[in-house]
Amino acid sequence: MYRPTVLHTVITALLIMVFSTVPLYGKDDKIVTPKEFGTYIQTTGGLKRIVPNIVQDQNGMLFVESNKPAVYALKDFEYFVLYGPQNMEVLTLNPLLFLQASPLGKPQYMFGKNIEFTTQKKGNNLYTVKPKGLMGRGYFCLWIEDAAWDFVIE
Repeated sequence: MYRPTVLHTVITALLIMVFSTVPLYGKDDKIVTPKEFGTYIQTTGGLKRIVPNIVQDQNGMLFVESNKPAVYALKDFEYFVLYGPQNMEVLTLNPLLFLQASPLGKPQYMFGKNIEFTTQKKGNNLYTVKPKGLMGRGYFCLWIEDAAWDFVIE
């Protein structure tokens, strides 16, 4: 009959401790602080800045005019990084839906139903925003008060 020695017991205990803690040290979730305040998309190639757009109000209808938004590949998208003094309590992530063309012929888009997300504070005025579930293709925006950062994921 096999009788474990003290050495075998210690080795087994160490192996159990190592294999149970290794998953805790997965991919490093350290965020690099951008050089300037702004809104960014974290892609596989690094941080890419998103240009803000103005939210307009016409007879109670809130919309943005498309102004050649940045385009990102779905396979490269990871999450959003917001850096700067922002009111995170009013942040929303929305799809943009075609409304009408402006008198000058520019397409206008209204805000669709909010997409659920999680926000984590990573430092002083530094936040990550990750959609719950999978992000699909389409025209989207992050919206805080009077500014919307619109972008396309294809």
